[in-house]
Amino acid sequence: MPINRIEHTTTPNAPQSPGQPGAFLYPRCTPTLVAVEQAIEPISNPLPITKRVLLAMGDIKLAHSIFAMPFAVLGAFLVAPRQSDEPHPIDWLDLAPMLVLIVVCMVFARNWAMLVNRVADSKIDAANPRTSKRAFASGALSLRDGYLLLAFNAIGFLGACSLFGFLFENWWPTVLGIPVLIWIGFYSFTKRFTWLCHIFLGGALAASPIAAAIAVGPDALSSTPAIFAIAGMVMCWVAGFDIIYALQDLDYDQEVGLSSIPSRFGWKRAAWLSRGLHMLAIASIVFAWTLDPRLGPIFAGAVVLVGVILIYEHIILAKRGKAGIPMAFFTLNGIVSLILGIAGCVDLMI
Repeated sequence: MPINRIEHTTTPNAPQSPGQPGAFLYPRCTPTLVAVEQAIEPISNPLPITKRVLLAMGDIKLAHSIFAMPFAVLGAFLVAPRQSDEPHPIDWLDLAPMLVLIVVCMVFARNWAMLVNRVADSKIDAANPRTSKRAFASGALSLRDGYLLLAFNAIGFLGACSLFGFLFENWWPTVLGIPVLIWIGFYSFTKRFTWLCHIFLGGALAASPIAAAIAVGPDALSSTPAIFAIAGMVMCWVAGFDIIYALQDLDYDQEVGLSSIPSRFGWKRAAWLSRGLHMLAIASIVFAWTLDPRLGPIFAGAVVLVGVILIYEHIILAKRGKAGIPMAFFTLNGIVSLILGIAGCVDLMI
């Protein structure tokens, strides 16, 4: 069955007041957005389960885990167990299996968050020419497939969290597992009611260094303030580049009533707000460097290089407009996270 397209016009039957059915699902949304969410019919096209899993993994771009993963690993290194009172001798017998569990948790958590986004936005994506070919939007995967994959990744995440308790007697990851899933999934709904949705996405990824530190050394978290400065950097950095990403959908978001900084303030002001957030990100990572003497010259050099990369990112955006977004969003920001994560870990090991 083909996807039913709809015209981007207001619909008199769309819920517009609290008393109408469906108003809770679409707070502050325009009738157009409600019509978009209600009018697209999914395609029924069953595929073998292996192909459905591979299609879903391709759709949520597993490789983009690179944005948050290095900061989770860095958070773990900052509170890593030590063999003595000396500043650098890491107890690898304990840390190595913990790092494996952190990577597993990160993969399951990111899969969960991205699947929430794809499932919740499937009808919105179907009406957007840029996203209409996504697996759930096009109907190649059904909502039932999405719910099953969500359940699998949630169970996998919570199971991996519980291993910190069974193997290392640290039950905090188990206790906080469900709240973390709620928090990182919430972002997908914020674009329906606030243009601060980019900050919520930044906050979701900013949880990664803090969560990893809680998993590895919860007792050391309060005495390692650099972790919170790094989390602040991640929040501002991610929010800044998500604004750049949202510029692609400025016209569509305005048309259907989705909230974002570009749709609220326009291209030029959104670009300046992105620059401001990236300036705050640099200030936060410099602050992190000053807070922990173990972060030495290698990390300092990485901070300088990241500053140069972020400036170059905005130069590309200013010169090339939409055509520069793929490089500004994906390539350069992947480099940013790798540089800071690797440099910080190297400083902590030597």
